Amino acid sequence: MAIVSERASISRTTLDKIERGDSGVSIGAYARVLFALGLADHLGEIATLQNDPIGLRLEAQALPKRARLSRRLNNERQQ
Repeated sequence: MAIVSERASISRTTLDKIERGDSGVSIGAYARVLFALGLADHLGEIATLQNDPIGLRLEAQALPKRARLSRRLNNERQQ
């Protein structure tokens, strides 16, 4: 792992935090490790919604339960 931290230009402590999933590590450090491991092609997958079930659940909770048209729009549709 010392080789990975050296190639990624980060400390061994930071690499240990990345391995544990520490949320205090910058996204840049994660990106450098991915580049060092030859996995940079997967960098775009980090932010995809399909890989974030908690984010999807929070987003669904934020949606309104029922959407209603304003009276003006409803009247325009009926005409």
